[in-house]
Amino acid sequence: MADSKTLKDIQGEVHEYISQFKEGYFSPLSMLARMSEEVGELSREVNHRYGEKPKKPTEEENSIELELGDILFITVCFANSLGIDLTEAHDKVLHKFRTRDVNRWTKRDTES
Repeated sequence: MADSKTLKDIQGEVHEYISQFKEGYFSPLSMLARMSEEVGELSREVNHRYGEKPKKPTEEENSIELELGDILFITVCFANSLGIDLTEAHDKVLHKFRTRDVNRWTKRDTES
């Protein structure tokens, strides 16, 4: 079983990793381009697994899990470079969904 990590832990690990390089974090525009590339790679994997587009025999084996991991990594880099605490960002977004969208979706019955 994997260690339980908080978003703060993950942000710290990524910062420690990036800090060892003189180049540091990429610019926000470069990170947005990188994120777009990674989302495209995830789209390709999802399409291969659940869509109508099979992989070519010459295509490298990849996984949705790794593509999501790449997106998480670039998201953390993006947030770190801009001084954004992802736990706070998550809490704000969840609050927005719980208030703005409180009656938007059909709730499950809680009775068994």
